[in-house]
Amino acid sequence: MLDKLKSIESRFEEVNRLMTDFEVMSNPMEMKKLGKELKDLTQIIEVGKKYKSSLKNLESAKAVLSEETDEEMRELAKEEISLLEGLIPQLEEELKQLLIPKDPEDSMNCILEIRAGTGGDEACLFAQELMRMYQRYCEQKRWKFEVSSITEGTAGGIKEAIIFVEGEDCYGSLKYESGVHRVQRVPQTETNGRIHTSAATVAVLPAPEEVEIELNMNDIQKETFCSSGNGGQSVNTTYSAVRLTHIPTGIVVSMQDERSQIKNYDKALKILKARLYELEMNKRLEATSALRRSLVSTGDRSAKIRTYNFPQSRVTDHRIGLTLYNLPTIMDGNIQEIIDALRIAENTEKLAEGAKSI
Repeated sequence: MLDKLKSIESRFEEVNRLMTDFEVMSNPMEMKKLGKELKDLTQIIEVGKKYKSSLKNLESAKAVLSEETDEEMRELAKEEISLLEGLIPQLEEELKQLLIPKDPEDSMNCILEIRAGTGGDEACLFAQELMRMYQRYCEQKRWKFEVSSITEGTAGGIKEAIIFVEGEDCYGSLKYESGVHRVQRVPQTETNGRIHTSAATVAVLPAPEEVEIELNMNDIQKETFCSSGNGGQSVNTTYSAVRLTHIPTGIVVSMQDERSQIKNYDKALKILKARLYELEMNKRLEATSALRRSLVSTGDRSAKIRTYNFPQSRVTDHRIGLTLYNLPTIMDGNIQEIIDALRIAENTEKLAEGAKSI
């Protein structure tokens, strides 16, 4: 561990030096990348200092205990040894967690897609509640939550919503939400009080920056059409809506949220890039170890990941067997406890598989 900390300290000094280099300072993307690395290294070094200081103090306390004849000093040394022997393993575990390599995508902004699944009108209502849950969570994290496109259900709720989320490490947190979310409750339309099961799907895609994905514009077919609202009535008489088709993959993205064709095109292109990036990322994951394909972080939108049981006020995350009985607060956006548990489970898997020698 001490050897690892020494190499981290060397890298910390190197990054600090690079950030004062003129060529690096003239490259905003490189400065941003180094700034993020510096922040991560600083966190490790701060814990590392506590760890090394605790080891040194433990050694000193043991020396006092073996050499000191004064009983009062010996008792103080014993107390300090007991305290440090409890603290050092905690600091070691914290360092192990910090030293686990982070996914480069974690620091990206993301695109959140929510769609009603099985369950008809009830599924649409649940999808809307999920969107509100994520909106409240983003507000707590001070992230930007921009609804880009939304399709309402026939009896309320939403059939589909596409949201841009911008903020520090937002993809690294929200990526665990990809999958099928199941709800169990009595619908308002149910006269016999029977519990129904409905579902909504959530997909969280990293939003790559311009330089992070190459896109051949000759591979994109662009179509424009008039925006339409519920029932197909015309909303805009101009051809402001945009449909982009990526010919090699067949991915289609339509956008009609804005009155401006240029704005709709920019949004559609951003979503298309995110989906293509996800496609490439999944290919890379398939080529890597089974560890990266663990249930915690798979991002498979077809996997049932969580159940929200309203009669019992229970939320269960099936990937890690976590059950909480505070459903109202969770639906109000307080999902950090679940995300933290999922992150710990994923890191534990990485440590167990020896993802990195520490």
